[in-house]
Amino acid sequence: MSNSASQKKERTLAEPFRIKMVEPLKMTTEAYREEKLKEAGYNTFLLQAEDVYVDFLTDSGTGAMSDTQWAGMMLGDESYAGAKSWNKLEKVVKDLTSMPYVLPTHQGRAAERILYGILGGTGKVFISNTHFDTTRANIEFTGATAIDIVEEHDENDHENMSFRGNIDLIKLVQLIEKCGPENVAAVIMTVTNNSSGGQPVSMANMKSAREICNRYGLLMVIDGCRIAENSYFVKHKEPGYGRHTCKSIAQEMLALGDAFIMSAKKDGMVNMGGLLTLRDEELSRKCINMLIISEGFTTYGGLSGRDMEALAIGLVEVFDEGYLHYRIKSTAFLGEGLKAKGIPVVWPIGGHAVYIDAGKLFPNIPVDQYPGHVLACALYTKGGIRCVEVGSVMFGKHDKDGKLIPAKRELVRLAIPRRVYTQSHIEYVLDVFDDILEMQNETKGYKIVYEPPFLRHFTARFEQL
Repeated sequence: MSNSASQKKERTLAEPFRIKMVEPLKMTTEAYREEKLKEAGYNTFLLQAEDVYVDFLTDSGTGAMSDTQWAGMMLGDESYAGAKSWNKLEKVVKDLTSMPYVLPTHQGRAAERILYGILGGTGKVFISNTHFDTTRANIEFTGATAIDIVEEHDENDHENMSFRGNIDLIKLVQLIEKCGPENVAAVIMTVTNNSSGGQPVSMANMKSAREICNRYGLLMVIDGCRIAENSYFVKHKEPGYGRHTCKSIAQEMLALGDAFIMSAKKDGMVNMGGLLTLRDEELSRKCINMLIISEGFTTYGGLSGRDMEALAIGLVEVFDEGYLHYRIKSTAFLGEGLKAKGIPVVWPIGGHAVYIDAGKLFPNIPVDQYPGHVLACALYTKGGIRCVEVGSVMFGKHDKDGKLIPAKRELVRLAIPRRVYTQSHIEYVLDVFDDILEMQNETKGYKIVYEPPFLRHFTARFEQL
């Protein structure tokens, strides 16, 4: 028998679920989409969802809940204080985080606002592998400074590609010494590292960061909205963890933190919800006071009982090995397919999204004409695909003369909702990129004609140049 015949053919990647309810999608023409994008000020956030065919804008709150979660919602206890649904959620979260103080919030940025509003302020510094947009905004809103120090790698270094979301430990020590430990409000470890391509963080890197925080008496916050996906990478890529369950890996990692912030709309597998958990009693009291003022009582924090029921179930379901295998592999299927076409993607592919380097894809478009935004708009007009720019629109700033200080890279994120789209949808997206490749000589970008002072990418409006 020949070698080719004896080799086992890799099976088709199939969804580990079946569909019992469908939502119709509207098919539109390119001319229709061009008009709708113009009406939205060329901002994909301002498009109407019914005019989008494949929505990769975000994986936050856009997933499909399971039959068990929907059934659980019928058990929701809507009591104002001490609801049974709260007791279920608190038990699951304490088991996962080993932290005694659990504060529910309506979503992750509410937890950020509460914690960083207390820890931040003028002169304070937060250091992270990479702050995401809402994290940075909540920190800077207090007058504090947010600094990113993700490990830098040679893109051609294929031997050290497993954990490119790690914090740079050498720079961490240097920054603490430079700023003074008394001025460092917290070290924030974002897992997976969203803004750096959805890249995972290793357990070894987390432990080393913890040791540095101990040395200087610093608070370590884990922003773990994708903790399950990160745990999958640790299990399959970090020596010594192959026999561990993804849940036990998550528990080990979260045990290293002083605080845990979660947008439960990601690995919580729900459409709305967030968490803030803490070890320190005094800090928790301050946070509880802010929670009651701005979110709700301590045992619901802006969530309904049925939301808490669904979240308690989702935090268990997300660690199912079959689900996580499909989640990571289906994302990789898209990324590998794009790379095979010659699309410059952030490599290796992360867990929740594929990131495209639009600066390399459109080298003729100057950075101040936002090549990432060009790609985001083109994907919508060509195929009805909505995504988000993660470059100089999202993270760029202006100097004192109004000149753009660009982001490090002009990325576009295709964030894949959980349990929503099939392989056929992914293959459709790959087909649309054939049209994108024909636009590589594009020379015209966009200019911003309106922007708010914070998080401008959500509501800014643009004009084509």
